Amino acid sequence: MAWALKLPLADEVIESGLVQDFDASLSGIGQELGAGAYSMSDVLALPIFKQEESNLPPESDNKILPFQYVLCAATSPAVKLHDETLTYLNQGQSYEIRMLDNRKMGELPEINGKMVKSIIRVVFHDRRLQYTEHQQLEGWRWNRPGDRILDLDIPMSVGVVDPRANPTQLNTVEFLWDPSTRTSVFIQVHCISTEFTMRKHGGEKGVPFRIQIDTFKENEAGEYTEHLHSASCQVKVFKPKGADRKQKTDREKMERRAPQEKEKYQPSYETTILTECSPWPEITYVNNSPSPGFNSSQNSFPVIEGNGSPTLQPEPVAQLADNLLPTATPQEAQQWLHRNRFSPFCRLFSNFSGADLLKLTREDVIQICGPADGIRLFNALKGRVVRPRLTIYVCQESQQTREQHQKHENGDGSSNTFFVYHAIYLEELRAVELTEKLAQLFSISPSQISQIFRQGPTGIHVLVSDEMIQNFQDEMCFVLDTMKAETNDGYHIILK
Repeated sequence: MAWALKLPLADEVIESGLVQDFDASLSGIGQELGAGAYSMSDVLALPIFKQEESNLPPESDNKILPFQYVLCAATSPAVKLHDETLTYLNQGQSYEIRMLDNRKMGELPEINGKMVKSIIRVVFHDRRLQYTEHQQLEGWRWNRPGDRILDLDIPMSVGVVDPRANPTQLNTVEFLWDPSTRTSVFIQVHCISTEFTMRKHGGEKGVPFRIQIDTFKENEAGEYTEHLHSASCQVKVFKPKGADRKQKTDREKMERRAPQEKEKYQPSYETTILTECSPWPEITYVNNSPSPGFNSSQNSFPVIEGNGSPTLQPEPVAQLADNLLPTATPQEAQQWLHRNRFSPFCRLFSNFSGADLLKLTREDVIQICGPADGIRLFNALKGRVVRPRLTIYVCQESQQTREQHQKHENGDGSSNTFFVYHAIYLEELRAVELTEKLAQLFSISPSQISQIFRQGPTGIHVLVSDEMIQNFQDEMCFVLDTMKAETNDGYHIILK
């Protein structure tokens, strides 16, 4: 019983002491930090707040874009939150793109009452395919003579003036439109995503495309060359009704996921809003050869009588090195930065001419752009070429046979006969890369090369693999023989 009386008393004493100590510790706070002791402006002037303020996005980043383009097709529900939207389209189906004037009052008054020009393109999303876009499109043209990749459905379009489709640019259409009037353009995409994938065992996975729209205003000379706005979205194109089935499959797959998993994915939106991007660079390749499929008398993919093998083409016109010149104006320097994938730094170098950029040292560029992009930009400015990991030389056997036959008919000795070889440079040392380089040399699509063999002992044909290529000696010479594939319209290539 004595303990029952003492415990409450002890608790009260301890609690009373703690309260007194706490009150004493707070007694001087009001006197030390009075109203005149500090102000909020002094706190905001501290270095930590200045650093955070400098990291805030400038007001220009939050500006309202002058135009908005809306593709009337639903986005996929199977896209993660922070990834770009993906939209499925049916081959040949007409899809509406609404061209919306999004300008604020008084913005871009020079285009009031005037037309602007928009160019719509279907381009590759994968960077690897962007580098070989010309060869990919030429291969598609050869397989689909007379067809286009992108078309306008003019009868369904509204507000479109002077629509044009260049016969040599299968993936591009252009038109004029008035931003002050309702404008909707209907497009049709005729290629499918699986036409540009290498055939593999177990099916094919289609590559994504981009639909990009670039809009220009008229300059003083009456030409539509002054860039106003660009936007794009990611799409995949399926055979008719295939996009609907794919959308349904993705929706059912998401419904089976747990609620916690669903939160990691974007909802499916009824329309696709194209997001702002860099303008598409001008075409940088030179093509003086006739287009396959349009001129049967001078086809760029001739066939040898007998085995129907493709003839090795002369070396294509070399692409001019895109080196920045000291005489380049700030506008030309900006275009060079866009073409060479330095768009994020265009604002930093907005007033730099070609000479200004070329005067930057390696340390300067790394300090401005960071180590990774700085080294890449410095190498691009100096025009440095990376040495390939493997170089091989190839010559077509049919050319050797023809030249030897001509020498024999002319009575010349075989000792004076020489053959022209073509250099192939490999970076990845993979069979897929060799297939692409040989297809480029033959001016055909890589999908038309079924297999590549190397002639071994006693004339056996050994399938070329990544491991075999990695064991090639540098600057080896091969004679190419081609055979028609038995199962499709492709070819087998034999390295002798």
